[in-house]
Amino acid sequence: MSEDTQPATFEFITQTQTIHCSGDWTLAGIQQLERQLEFSHFPVATIVVDGSAIRTMDTAGAWLLFRTYHVLEQSEQNVILQGFRKETADLLNLITHYATTLQPASPSPSIAFLEQIGRKSCYQFIQLIHFLAFIGETFMVLLRSLLSPSRIRWAALFANLHSAGLSALPIIGLMAFLMGVVLAYQGGTQLSAYGANIFIVDLVGITLLRELAPLLTAILVAGRSGSAYTAQIGTMQVTQEIDALQTLGIAPMELLVIPKLLALIILMPLLSAFADVLGVVGGMLIAKVSLGVNVTDFLDRFPQAVSLTHYLIGIGKAPVFAAVIAIVGCYQGFQVKGGAEIVGQRVTTSVVQAIFLVIIVDAVFSILFNLLGI
Repeated sequence: MSEDTQPATFEFITQTQTIHCSGDWTLAGIQQLERQLEFSHFPVATIVVDGSAIRTMDTAGAWLLFRTYHVLEQSEQNVILQGFRKETADLLNLITHYATTLQPASPSPSIAFLEQIGRKSCYQFIQLIHFLAFIGETFMVLLRSLLSPSRIRWAALFANLHSAGLSALPIIGLMAFLMGVVLAYQGGTQLSAYGANIFIVDLVGITLLRELAPLLTAILVAGRSGSAYTAQIGTMQVTQEIDALQTLGIAPMELLVIPKLLALIILMPLLSAFADVLGVVGGMLIAKVSLGVNVTDFLDRFPQAVSLTHYLIGIGKAPVFAAVIAIVGCYQGFQVKGGAEIVGQRVTTSVVQAIFLVIIVDAVFSILFNLLGI
């Protein structure tokens, strides 16, 4: 402590119920004062703290004084500050404001079960309205782009055709081949018990071409490409690249959404046809190995058992699945607000919603075709 530093002191006068503070309330001057204040007791309801005799005060002294009268207030004692110079009072106010911000927020009251259901239902309804608005905006921009092809970002379209199509052929081909193997093996086991081995052609052909090949292809594309769309757009949201595009006069829908949507609409029928071929080859292999149905008999029976209608139904559903996957993936990407953790959450939501909606759409198609007798 320097020679010109006067130790901080306090004195409680019972008659006036006043604490007189004096000296230098600084880091160097409050070494002994803090311990004295901890063990001091003021047996009155109202206490006046007089700071007119304080020479200097820094944040350490202000914090000690704040802590002292805060403890008194918690003891249900009324504390009145008086006589403090403007700079000292401003420092005390600053410490008080800072301490208030550090206090943990009071826990929010528990919400009743029915209220939780109502809030979640309201939130989901608002999200549905936003999603429908996004669908409407997407198709308006798509229509405008188709009417004016010069607006289409061809470089982005070809890049998405490569990433979502050519790169996906191995995994889709393997999945379809194994699905044909499994379907023929499981179905053939039951058919062979009745000597109806040849009908494995009907089972594999109709099931794969009409339902399984386009559906499983859509599920794989949703997990592979739909998630990539969400991650790409979500990352651009986090890094404010979307805002930069808008500042430059570039419409994010035309650059980021329409090329992805068009690419998937073009690719999904082709990928479904590719899955059809590999699935039938897998079923043909098991039919020859396990059921004694050779390749010639299989191919002779195939056009009789599987009509062109079944094939066209499966191919016709693929573009609808593609639109669902692309729109959900892009929409969830634009909903990212926050950091990398939110991007991961939106990617998960995108995949789940896309697969769920694809299955719902497929069920609607099945009901509709059944009503139409197709």
